[in-house]
Amino acid sequence: MIIKTASSENASLIADAILEAIGTDITNSLAGENSSPQEVHDIFERLAKRNDSQYSYLNTRIAMTDDGTPMGVCISYDGADLKRLRRPFFYEANTILGWGISDEDIETLPGETEPDEFYLDTIMVLPQFRGQGVAKALIADAKSKADTIGKPLGLLCDTDNSRAYRLYEAVGFKKVGQRPFAGHLMNHLLWE
Repeated sequence: MIIKTASSENASLIADAILEAIGTDITNSLAGENSSPQEVHDIFERLAKRNDSQYSYLNTRIAMTDDGTPMGVCISYDGADLKRLRRPFFYEANTILGWGISDEDIETLPGETEPDEFYLDTIMVLPQFRGQGVAKALIADAKSKADTIGKPLGLLCDTDNSRAYRLYEAVGFKKVGQRPFAGHLMNHLLWE
């Protein structure tokens, strides 16, 4: 397995990973009544192509087989950069989904991460590669980035996702609390 930084050509795969990670309920919630899940995918694909968004290819690592077949995706970034990195998401949501969130609202909305942690935003392993250690390798890669900047690795895990919670606990994460995200209560986990 090879883990490398994504390129803008991986934008569709990155968007697929984000939608799988957030699940159908949150995807539909983001779309609302006037938009479709495909429009939500299109937003994330555009954000993945940018160099200034939290979902940028620059914040994404891809696990690949030796012949270059994608196995999994991990998006992570310094939590101190969240406010700057999430602005493009809200601008896209305003434009495509008609949200109407003001610049002032963007600044005051609670974030999914804190400035004192390195945030594992999204992790997804393609179905044919599950159970082969890909998720653990991607998490270890993100942990290495966190260690490099001297911050714990943090993430949110849906309270109903016991399988993912067991994986995170097995590699070293500890629950430090709960936090709402997109209308859902999530477990906040840290690996110091």
